[in-house]
This record gives sequence, C-alpha cells and structure tokens, in this order.
Amino acid sequence: MSGFRKTCISFERVIGTFSAIPHPVAVEIAATSGAAFLCIDCEHAQIGRERVEDMIRAADLHRVPAMVRVPGHQPEAIASALDAGAAGVLVPRVSTAGEARAAVAATRFPPVGRRGVGPGRAAGYGYRIAETLKSANETVVLAIQIETAEGLANVEEIAAVEGIDVIFIGPGDLSVAIDAMGPDNAEKLNAAIRQIADTARAAGKAVGIFRPDGSDVAAWETAGISFYIIGSDAMMLASGLAAGLGAALRD
Repeated sequence: MSGFRKTCISFERVIGTFSAIPHPVAVEIAATSGAAFLCIDCEHAQIGRERVEDMIRAADLHRVPAMVRVPGHQPEAIASALDAGAAGVLVPRVSTAGEARAAVAATRFPPVGRRGVGPGRAAGYGYRIAETLKSANETVVLAIQIETAEGLANVEEIAAVEGIDVIFIGPGDLSVAIDAMGPDNAEKLNAAIRQIADTARAAGKAVGIFRPDGSDVAAWETAGISFYIIGSDAMMLASGLAAGLGAALRD
C-alpha cells in the first residue's frame, strides 16, 4: 500500500487543494505550498487528457501525490487518469451503490475489477506492466463524491461498498440538491453532512469534504472528517490578487 493511501485511510488530517489552472507551472507552485496532495480538476476546469499527464509529472517532480477528479463515471476517463500516473481518482456525483461498485471496478485490475492493462506512463510505457499489476490495486486511492439527494438517501449502501477509500462530501452541489442553500439553511445542510460523515465512519471509511478556505477545518474534524480539499489554485490566485491590489486600487 502506498504511503498516500495509508495516509488517506488513517483518519488523520490530510489537506490538499484543487489544481484548476491547466498548466504545470501552477502545479509546481501549488506543490511547494505544503499541501499533502493535489487534485487536478477535470470536472469543472478545462483540462484535457494530455495536459493532465503533464500536470501529474509536475507534481511528481516535487513528490506530491496528484489525484484527478474525473469528469464523470466513465471507466475510460478513470483509466486515462490512472494510466497517466495519478495517485488516485475522485469520482463525482455517485448516487447509488451500483455506481460506487462501478467506480471500484474501473480503478482495479482483474480479478478485483475491470481496469484495462496498457503501456501508459504509470506502467513505465510498457516496461513495468508486471510491477504495476502487482501493486496498483493496493496503492491507488478511490474517493467518491456524495453530493446528490439520491446519494444522501443511499449513503448507507454506498458506504458499505468494498474498495472505496474516501467518501467525499460536495457541500455546494448537495446544498442545491436538497434545497439547503444560503445561511438560512445552514442547519439543514450541516445535518446532511454529519449524516454522511457518521454513516461513512461507521462503515470504516475515511470522510472528506470541500471547503472554500481552511478557516473551519478544526470544527469539521469533530464530525469525523479527516480528508480536506481546500479551495483551488484559481480561487487562491483570485483572492490573492484582490488582496494584493485592493489597497492600491482603492487609493
């Protein structure tokens, strides 16, 4: 088992950020921030297959694990990210146990799953296929997002699926899905988050969540959440520019 996967499932705090700027330079800058991992966002950022591989290379240069949030449930997208050398994948909008089992199958080689064998970067372009087959099922991290009303209703069955490492909560989409947007509905959203966290921990799964900044991480740790993705490089660039230029622009 890889050190990164051990860290993810240890229930100890692990903090990363989304890489949404589609360039290796941005990855290198983020990798020097102290983040334990980066998650390249191919769901909401415009990042293509070839660029993902270059971004993973940049993270590897600094020995920072790089996950990929894939665009959806397609096995081909999951395989592409893993073949490029990703340390794991984050699969969005998982709403049923069947979808969770399909994600497990897509990330694991037979006989555990149905991931195809190919001579990609992760397998040394064909020179380390045998080594990859021996180790990948134990080293790849699989995180799945619960962020729909259906996912919330099915959380117990989803959390029971073998092979999932992290149940990750997407509070933005979840708030929309269960009609809990805005400060007036904070109690309803927080109750849903705690329900997911409690159920996942009871099933022995690590729990993750997205936060726009790190100001309330300590508070969410009391709910058993240990895996955090804080903002993104694009969000932090925007806030940093606004802060850096703000005083001068106001003068």
